[in-house]
Amino acid sequence: TSTTSTTSTTNENTENNNDKPKTLEEINLNLEKQLKEMRDKVIRAYADEENVRRIAKRDVENARVYANTKFAKALLDVADNLERALAAANGEVSDDKKALKLLVEGVDMTHTQLKKVFEQHGVIKYGEVGDVFDPSLHDALFQIPDPTKTPGTVGQVLKTGYKLHDRVIRAAEVGTTFNPEQN
Repeated sequence: TSTTSTTSTTNENTENNNDKPKTLEEINLNLEKQLKEMRDKVIRAYADEENVRRIAKRDVENARVYANTKFAKALLDVADNLERALAAANGEVSDDKKALKLLVEGVDMTHTQLKKVFEQHGVIKYGEVGDVFDPSLHDALFQIPDPTKTPGTVGQVLKTGYKLHDRVIRAAEVGTTFNPEQN
């Protein structure tokens, strides 16, 4: 029994010695391989950390730039109402109606100030007749037959569109043109 256990121990030592490098060159190659693997891991970890920093910086910038989106969107109806009031009142104003004239001037000054505030905070108005229809900027509600205009252009604007910096916060509601002779 003791011979069997001695032989078994000798076989284990031989196997363990086979796993271990035999020369200094083999040891050196093994260590260089481990060093290369560790360097690669460190470089990848550093790159991941830089990506996280870059993404976080972008997210913080987007949050700062677009934080007022809901507020700006809420003011769009106010701007629309001021424009409608001005359009309706300008046709009715004459010199003998001084009170109405003063009211129109007040609404006009308010509208001008609102446009300045929008501009200062990156709210941009867009959507004019003749613009090329862009589904990412416009909502087409109907088509207008017009052989004189290029098909697919804006023929009528019902509601102007607004962007906050480069993001659409309200698409322009428009009617697009088409050529009835081509149908």
